[in-house]
Amino acid sequence: MCPTTKQKHRGSAMDSAAKPSASLPDWITDSKNGGSLRHVDLDTGTNGWASPPGNLFSLRSLNYLTKRQKAPAGDYLLSPLGMDWLKSTTKLDNVLARPDNRVSHALKKAQSQGKSMKSFVFAVNLQVPGKDHYSAVFYFGTEDPIPPGSLLYRFVNGDDAFRNQRFKIVNRIVKGPWIVKKAVGNYAACLLGKALTCNYHRGPNYLEIDVDISSSAIANAILHLALGYVTSVTIDMGFLVEAQTENELPEKLIGAVRVCQMEMSSATVVDALTPQIQPAAARVMGCSKEVGESKKTVIEMNEVMFVWMSLLRWGQLLCGVGNIVSLPATVQLLRFWWVKDTSIKLE
Repeated sequence: MCPTTKQKHRGSAMDSAAKPSASLPDWITDSKNGGSLRHVDLDTGTNGWASPPGNLFSLRSLNYLTKRQKAPAGDYLLSPLGMDWLKSTTKLDNVLARPDNRVSHALKKAQSQGKSMKSFVFAVNLQVPGKDHYSAVFYFGTEDPIPPGSLLYRFVNGDDAFRNQRFKIVNRIVKGPWIVKKAVGNYAACLLGKALTCNYHRGPNYLEIDVDISSSAIANAILHLALGYVTSVTIDMGFLVEAQTENELPEKLIGAVRVCQMEMSSATVVDALTPQIQPAAARVMGCSKEVGESKKTVIEMNEVMFVWMSLLRWGQLLCGVGNIVSLPATVQLLRFWWVKDTSIKLE
């Protein structure tokens, strides 16, 4: 999805951000151990999540603007709180505001006892479209207030335009088939706020970012390609606010997670919340809008699949006449189309 760059594996098997601590409050321990995907061993775990060492990621260093150098990311800014893999009949928005959200419930329980009153939760909700709607929700948190004036503080309390210019994901394929590594990128960085529609939900003690994968037909196609191999894929994903000025450097990870060979069937089924009753005219207008958007999505996906199959056949045809162009070139062309389509400068 993003261009591939060479990346050396740095760091020990356990980063300080991922080390267990006897002093962790109950709400954080409950959140880490209570998700639909269990907390597993970093190296041998399957169908779960783990905390990869921050030093496995290379981010912009102090002298990046002058020498374009990157450095190991180091510790996370926030502690990992776990991951949910959710399934519903409708798209799940603002999951931290739902009455059945386990992380919010754990924090509210602690605060009702006069504990963790300054805690803050940061969540990223990757919304996967389809006949059934899935959400991969990653939670990070802190017991201490976010330092005023810091880049993260400005991001949390800024407007959506600023957030879209800065919200970045870095990923690396730890284990997986060749085709997934080529399509996604073995190590890549991407400004999600520019590539996809991101909706930001700011609560009294949280910020949730809902990333709508369906907002890009190309991203949707690549994601569904990857999901076809999901049980054999292990991927590290890190989230950060991009540093663009000297005083914002070096970049720091908000948090990162390793998704280990996930089973689609592990998803927790979540009921759709009952919507508020709307006037008849509003319901008709909403229905019309949804039908239009649905048709648009179908048309876009049909175009993607047509081009995808055409590229495959084109590669096979050229191979048949002796040219060295095949599936590798096809995947690279699809990724080139994605970058061109989004008009984003990626690194």
